[in-house]
Amino acid sequence: MSAPLKPGDLVRVDGCASVQFGGDCALTLRVVAVLRDRPTFDGWIWLAGYALDDDGLATAKRELFVQVAGLHPVRHVLAPAPCATAQPVHP
Repeated sequence: MSAPLKPGDLVRVDGCASVQFGGDCALTLRVVAVLRDRPTFDGWIWLAGYALDDDGLATAKRELFVQVAGLHPVRHVLAPAPCATAQPVHP
């Protein structure tokens, strides 16, 4: 990541950011906050956000400790499909 992270950013977190997110454990995160009050190592950061599913819906709130250089910006996720409205039934 070249630009500083801010709330609302979408990032792909995989094994490049931390070994715990390698393989099937990778996730897309919508950043809620950068937790700057926690101790870190140089190049690492604490993030709070929501893990998103393939439809762009939040599935879990997470706090992650990751390498900034290993985060991949995501342009967009699929927007949730609109809910079908109930239509009156005519006999």
